[in-house]
Amino acid sequence: MSDAIAISQVRKVYAGANPVTALEGIDLTIADGEFAALLGPSGCGKSTLLNMLAGFESVTAGGLKVYDAAVTQPGPDRAVVFQEAALFPWLNVWDNVVFGPQVQGKPAEAYEAKARETLKLVGLENFTKHLPVQLSGGMKQRVGIARVLVMEPKLLLMDEPFGALDAQTRLTMQQLLLDVWQALKKTVVFVTHDIDEAILLADTIYVMSARPGRIASRIPVELPRPRNLDTLTDASFNAMKKRIMHEMRSDPH
Repeated sequence: MSDAIAISQVRKVYAGANPVTALEGIDLTIADGEFAALLGPSGCGKSTLLNMLAGFESVTAGGLKVYDAAVTQPGPDRAVVFQEAALFPWLNVWDNVVFGPQVQGKPAEAYEAKARETLKLVGLENFTKHLPVQLSGGMKQRVGIARVLVMEPKLLLMDEPFGALDAQTRLTMQQLLLDVWQALKKTVVFVTHDIDEAILLADTIYVMSARPGRIASRIPVELPRPRNLDTLTDASFNAMKKRIMHEMRSDPH
């Protein structure tokens, strides 16, 4: 299995009167089709690293490659799902989902079947005519996920996508994402500060230290797939959670 992401000694400094080093000496490799979670406290640089993978921010030093190409700008091979779905309020669900291919100038026959398939995958095939104002928070995030999947990116970058949802909706969305990943096997980098979420979803967890962010540890998640919400109560799940909590508490940074 080839590498989807290769990051070598990446450093990120925000210049100014008082320069801030956000990331220092980041080394990590993520395989094609792997679900990787970046786990750490607020302010540790998780979102900064994700933004550099997306091409929204540049590295100060070091190397960052996605599918063997240096990242210098955003590209269609990478899609980002943010905490807020940021849908166009004047467009219905269908038009929000197909907006990307339309802007790219693709003919309808090139994307309509994929859009229908994707909406079915996220459970919104019966809501195509609804406007965002008519949708719950979880449904809006489903539209946001469908909108990026219809673009068929190689890499899915997710920045705390369920962080603004209530606990019950968050669990529902975690199960949805497990099902979507199981079906599509996309490479995913998922930012979270929730230990349960990271263990439930990921193949590998990268625990980041407080600023300047470093990779404090790499933890393979050896729980069997396919997973579901019952996994949250397994003894092996709780043992892994205990280990990660201990590592995060003992972080010298």
